Amino acid sequence: MKKKLLAVFLFSATTMLCAQTLQTSNKYFEVGNFKEVHNPAWGVTDDPWCINDHTFIYDKKKKKWHVIGITHARKMDYIKDPGLNLLHISADSLFQTPWEIHPHALTADFKKYKESVLWAPYCVHHKGKYYMYVCAGSQGGAHVHDSYQMNLYISKNLKNWERYKQNPLFVDGFDARDPMIIRDGNQWIMYYTANSTPMGGNHVIAAYVSKDLFHWSDRKIVFVHSRKGTFGGPTESPFVVRRGDKYYMFLCDGGHTDVYISNDPLQFEQANLIAEINDCRASELIKDKKGNYYISSAGWFDGTYGLKIAPFIWKDGLDNETNSLNP
Repeated sequence: MKKKLLAVFLFSATTMLCAQTLQTSNKYFEVGNFKEVHNPAWGVTDDPWCINDHTFIYDKKKKKWHVIGITHARKMDYIKDPGLNLLHISADSLFQTPWEIHPHALTADFKKYKESVLWAPYCVHHKGKYYMYVCAGSQGGAHVHDSYQMNLYISKNLKNWERYKQNPLFVDGFDARDPMIIRDGNQWIMYYTANSTPMGGNHVIAAYVSKDLFHWSDRKIVFVHSRKGTFGGPTESPFVVRRGDKYYMFLCDGGHTDVYISNDPLQFEQANLIAEINDCRASELIKDKKGNYYISSAGWFDGTYGLKIAPFIWKDGLDNETNSLNP
């Protein structure tokens, strides 16, 4: 009886503690508090840098986590450096502090490859190789916003990257960027940020479909936001997760993340907004080898400039269903 009472007490105390430390809670999921695990500015006094949109990769052979992401000076000079380098860091565990710093994964080469920026990478591991999709800006320069390229880079070891000879995969605007890919059945779906027209208009999420990660379908519009504009907007940094027959789409809107739900991976509606995660930008969902979920945040708009991670707990009752996330 005493053991039972003690167990109830510990459970209640844990529940109360979790309730006090939750950043976001709704009927679909809960988000705990974010912890900063890496910051390019730590220990730097002159010209500190930051990390922005990023991708998590788990190397199963070496049992290491890797992150590749946009990096630039905190005081961003768009003319001098609009985002020309991709940071590369690694760690034995997600909450290791700090992460190990590696040489830049890639640096834009406009003269040779017409890459005017390198933005928002997303990496897929498939059949022994890593496929990284990156916004490479316009061949006319970073200021030509209606024709941004989506490029592919391939590696066997996450260190040496080869440019796909048939880059770009496609061109779109306004500042078409922030690719994210899921495997859905026998096809791959690439989501990315764009506008209803290459010169602006409604902020949208567009998508391409592929059977082989190289050849892609015609452009599809899968989400249209009522807000119109060019730069920024409410449809940045898409991240889509399939759980059973449900699809969750996480979209960055300034300093927070909106979450939408759908039964169709190629059709999301603004009316199906289910949650808002404050102080969360350019987020990715991460699943570790134990089956635990986490959510990340980074960006130079939030005043911290580093990479942050928080616990993410699903409450949708679909834990036993198949999902699109693998460690």
